[in-house]
Amino acid sequence: MAKTGIKEVARRAGVSLGTVSNVLNRPDTVSPHTRKRVLEVIAELGYVRNDSARHLRAGRSRTVAIVVLDVSNPFFTDVVRGAESVVEEAGGMLVVCNSGENPSREGRHLDLLEEQRVRGLLITPVDSGRYERLERLVERGIPVVLVDRGSGQANRCSVAVDDVLGGRLAAAHLIECGHRQIAFVGGPFAIKQVSDRHAGAAAVIAENAGSSLQIVDTPSLSVPAGREAAEKICSEPAGVRPTAVFCANDLLALGVLQGLTAAGLRVPDDVALVGYDDIDFAAAAAVPLTSVGQPRELLGRTAAQLLLEESEDDGRHGHRHVVFQPQLVIRQSTVSGAATASGRRPSQRQAHQRR
Repeated sequence: MAKTGIKEVARRAGVSLGTVSNVLNRPDTVSPHTRKRVLEVIAELGYVRNDSARHLRAGRSRTVAIVVLDVSNPFFTDVVRGAESVVEEAGGMLVVCNSGENPSREGRHLDLLEEQRVRGLLITPVDSGRYERLERLVERGIPVVLVDRGSGQANRCSVAVDDVLGGRLAAAHLIECGHRQIAFVGGPFAIKQVSDRHAGAAAVIAENAGSSLQIVDTPSLSVPAGREAAEKICSEPAGVRPTAVFCANDLLALGVLQGLTAAGLRVPDDVALVGYDDIDFAAAAAVPLTSVGQPRELLGRTAAQLLLEESEDDGRHGHRHVVFQPQLVIRQSTVSGAATASGRRPSQRQAHQRR
């Protein structure tokens, strides 16, 4: 069945195209009688106006896109939820794209989003060293805001968490618990969150004589990768094996927990374990995970607010780089008998902005 167009509506109603357009966009300018006749024809024909085409002609879309590293990670689910609430309140729609930690897939998403002329882009890039593709979008007039990643660029906003500090918090806690042989589980290191969290932990280890930090590189930030990392750790002799593990995110930590348990090692008595993100599953694990928490929904909301401000500001927008402070949430995976409720969570006031 052919799609009904505005010309057919005008013909059937006996009015001009301009009158139909006014009924749809400026109904107060049309007499009640004419407006009623046009709306009756629209209902009879089942006409649906093409809003996307209208907004593209005006050089403005209501669609905002967000590209995340892993749509299956609850951390990004919460970030998306925060961004979506802001975009929907502004009358827009948020489209979610999953790069799967794959630079080529990320590039294909960006090509399609540029073709669609989205209103703006929120993105957690796979590789922190490859921003050329984002520069092209900015040059085309599409605002770009980095999410969970510092920008370091004057022409785009960013919203992030101080991941170096987060790594320091995790390692310092394990040192305070008496551990000296610590493993860092994470990868790929091209992902800046991974490298920053490792850098923070490594700095603390360097400050504590007699401590060591073993790197267990992983191909992804997933539960299966965590299980594989645990197998490597468990294969080492008891005197050499790390007594504590700091994982680059909670999914890895959950996988490590599964692997350690399957090998007959007790957490935290044999091996202490710290994750990162403080997703809901961290507190619900068989052994509740100590984790470095960050305000997930607030990250998404703040990024979306900056993006909408920029898209509406006609070049007057001042780019901002918002940095939230992480906070350690202590649970049973590092301290036997620790009460889940004793953990501390980040608040909205624990953020600062750098211009």
